Amino acid sequence: MSDSHSIQRRTYCNRDCPDACGIVATIEDGRVVRLQGDNDHPVTQGFLCYRTSRFLEHQYDPQRITSPLMRRNGSLEPVSWEVALDCIAKKLIQVKEESGPAAILHYRSGGSMGMMKFVTNYFFEQLGPVAIKSGNVCSGAGDAAQLTDFGDKDSHDMFDVLHSKTILIWGKNVYNSSVHLLPVLQEAKKRGAQILLIDPVYHRTAQLCDHYFQPRPGSDMAIALGMAQVFFERNYCDPNAGKYCDHLDSFRELVYSQSLSEWSQQTDLQVEDIELLAELYHRGPSSIQVGWGMQRRTWGSSTIRVLDALAAISGNLGIPGGGVCFSSKWLGNFNMSFLKGMAAAPRTIPEPLLGPSILEAKDPPIRFVWVTCANPVTMLPESLTVARALESRELTVVVDAFLTDTARCADVVLPTTTMLEDDDILGSYGHHWIAESRPVVPPPPNVKTDFQIIQELAPRVGLGDTFSEDVDTWKKRILERVAPGGATLDKLRTGPVRDPLSTEVLFADRKFHTSSGKVNLFHEPLLEPPSVSKERPLFLMAVSTDKAQASQWLPGTQQGPAEARLHPDAAPAFADGDRARLESEVAELTVILRFDERQRRDVVLMDKGGWLSAGRCANTLVPARATDAGGCAVYYDTPVRVLPDVQE
Repeated sequence: MSDSHSIQRRTYCNRDCPDACGIVATIEDGRVVRLQGDNDHPVTQGFLCYRTSRFLEHQYDPQRITSPLMRRNGSLEPVSWEVALDCIAKKLIQVKEESGPAAILHYRSGGSMGMMKFVTNYFFEQLGPVAIKSGNVCSGAGDAAQLTDFGDKDSHDMFDVLHSKTILIWGKNVYNSSVHLLPVLQEAKKRGAQILLIDPVYHRTAQLCDHYFQPRPGSDMAIALGMAQVFFERNYCDPNAGKYCDHLDSFRELVYSQSLSEWSQQTDLQVEDIELLAELYHRGPSSIQVGWGMQRRTWGSSTIRVLDALAAISGNLGIPGGGVCFSSKWLGNFNMSFLKGMAAAPRTIPEPLLGPSILEAKDPPIRFVWVTCANPVTMLPESLTVARALESRELTVVVDAFLTDTARCADVVLPTTTMLEDDDILGSYGHHWIAESRPVVPPPPNVKTDFQIIQELAPRVGLGDTFSEDVDTWKKRILERVAPGGATLDKLRTGPVRDPLSTEVLFADRKFHTSSGKVNLFHEPLLEPPSVSKERPLFLMAVSTDKAQASQWLPGTQQGPAEARLHPDAAPAFADGDRARLESEVAELTVILRFDERQRRDVVLMDKGGWLSAGRCANTLVPARATDAGGCAVYYDTPVRVLPDVQE
């Protein structure tokens, strides 16, 4: 008879997802054997997504890195921490003395959303300050839009849609990207709300909705401007809009710069479709739930600004059940005052242009790169260029638990903890609950947290005991702004706490954080949206999948060519299951074609996060370009064509 016994410990998911779920881990003999959703978490409500419920396959993957690796004679070989950190410290000091800190680049992204990861930023700021990235490939355009329009970026409480009569899901697949919003939407529908979906990509969310509209890719601005014209024509606008909106006349002129028929022609929707959208949206209070995809286009920030303007003139700002919900303020209410960020950096590298910018940097060139919480080779545009840039530096250091595409380009790889071993503070960009993640099991003996790595590196580069304080001291510092409202470290150790500085309804007083105190309505000249051509007639869209969190695929899933989904008429010379090549202006990729008659004839869909090392990375095809504002990547305006496969 076995004498083993099980215990349960609670923690939270720190991966790049809006839900930041509460997790109950069952441990037997020091090993996690089961993960469940926390019934006591108000958002998680007892269930996990497919990706997190199977996280143990990552946790105990035999391919996990459990020792520092250093490149010797072209191969990454295990070394001790002393050897690895001494090598890194020596190069950091050399580069700083010879070329200045601008020759050192620290790149951190959203592989972990923990607040303690910002202590690594602080390390490099104290060391230099060094070069850092600018922009945000995930949400930069939308963030910039709402900061411009409202002077702030936040969302209504996620449960506020229960007060909505109309919920307009605009470019969002809740089954893949916001699965814990799904039961809230279902409850709202039971209460009588109409749910609408606008998305050029057909996905399962359409089955939830009362109406589904499938427009031309990138035509969202024209839809919103057409809807606004209907509002002006039918006197649907809030009669008080002029009191809290700047540039109302200029926005109206933009709305009438084309006829409703001309707006509809740009969208491939009928005039009647846009009129129906306007009529249903008028039956407020109405909420717009904004997906992250539409702002990953050339005019992505302008598009979100027009959605903001539509909500403003319709009276759907500052009321329960209204709002334009793009992203919650997961970072803004924490105390990050220890960081100066871009104000201190000697240079910034635009994140969507990372590869070309590193290669082109001069006076001084980028000589040293440190990558953490990120897999930029897979996740950024022009993956091959990013790989070439990292491989060609004097020293590239990657902190990760696995030998990712980015880690394969490194000179030194430092093994770090998984979310089940991490010690951190978490917010969320999908709701307003704060949590403390605690290790449910210790990491393997030779694995360190990002914070421990910095602690051991600091004295080697002359920073003495700057990072000698313990994790709890840092956590309390990060919580200083929210602690007076009840989000103390002690309280978080009993369960998640709602952010005391977040309101359930934004701008309830119709006062905005702009210079004028009013909504800054979009009133810029419109430019032509990107289009496909006869030579390359399809827009490539690499979209989120429920099978992987970004590039964190389950073991054994990245084998053989990636699948590309498209309408049969988009590739009439091919059959379902054929091998083919997708070709863009910068690269080509071998794929397996899968036909789907529910998709538009001008799109081809792939899963986001496919690995370059497996020949499955859609971002090899995407040129490195930035959006009109906010430094987001232009992922979805890439024209491609389907060609016969050429096998050697």
